Parts: sequence; structure tokens; C-alpha cells
Amino acid sequence: MKLVIIFGPQAVGKMTVGQELEKITDLKLFHNHMTIDLVSPYFDYGSSEGKRLVGLFREEIFQAVAQSELPGLIFTYVWAFDVEEDHAYIRHLTDLFVAHGAEVCYVELEAQVSERLERNKTPNRLHHKPTKRDIAWSEQNLLESMKQYRLNSEPGEVTHERYLRIDNTNQSPEFTAQWIRRHFDL
Repeated sequence: MKLVIIFGPQAVGKMTVGQELEKITDLKLFHNHMTIDLVSPYFDYGSSEGKRLVGLFREEIFQAVAQSELPGLIFTYVWAFDVEEDHAYIRHLTDLFVAHGAEVCYVELEAQVSERLERNKTPNRLHHKPTKRDIAWSEQNLLESMKQYRLNSEPGEVTHERYLRIDNTNQSPEFTAQWIRRHFDL
């Protein structure tokens, strides 16, 4: 089994690359908004109850997948490198899957802000992420989060043995997914 964690800032292309990777591997995509958008009609993700429910649903899915016969999972995540809880969360996921014999691969995506602002409005993103359909709010959230958090790692900060960093500013999701598949022999 393999767990591929694709992380990076908002609208960098995590879900879209994950969709393409799912097409060319046996892995299933679990993008982070699947649980956020499940809970958001009832509780805002920023609320304590919203976060609790999202965490609960994710944990149950991760536990079930880690113990299953599935070939693996692709998970997308916005990792704030200046927040210890985010580091602990990634360690927890890694430990959970490794304990069940899985190989865990980290993929960090980065792209220029101008490209991310364009991607923030794509039909695919808006179709799969209902909470991003308020473009003005979503764009403001993207820009504000850059001021509040560090959403890409510093050189040498990620020391996981199976790690790949890709600047996909000028790369198609298909090209990026193929690169990931080849790099990790998925």
C-alpha cells in the first residue's frame, strides 16, 4: 500500500494533480475538501465543531484505508510549516500508514501567486469545492493565508526519505502526475 500526501498552498493544484494521478495509478483520491465540504453546510470549518468533525471523518477513513487491501490513497493537504500541529498531523498520518506496512510519499507543490489566483477560479476547482465558489472571499483567503502562514517548506526542511518538490507553475496536471508516478514508481 502507498499513501501519497500532496501538499502546498491553496490553488496550487493539489486536487487536480491528484485527480490525474488517480487516473494513471490504482490509488484513490481523498482531497481535503471532501470532508470540509461535507461538514460546511452545518458548521464552518473554522469553528471548533467543524474542525472536530472534519478530523473525525478523516481519521475514520484513514484508519479504514490503512487496514484495508486497497493499493493506496492520495491525500491533499495545506500544511502550514510554522504551525506545530500541522507537523504533528503529518507525522500521525505517516506513522499510521507505516504501522500497517504502507510506503508514504510526500509531494510538495509550489506555484507563483499569479498562477494560483488564476487556478482559484477554474471550473474544476469550483465544481469540486463548493466552499470556494465565492471567488472574492476565496481569493482574499488565499492572499491572507500567505501573510499568516508559511505554506511551502524551506530548503532542507522536509527530510522524509520519499519526498519530491515540484514547481508546477508552468506544468500541466497531467505532466506533474506523470512525474510523481515515475519518481515514486506508483
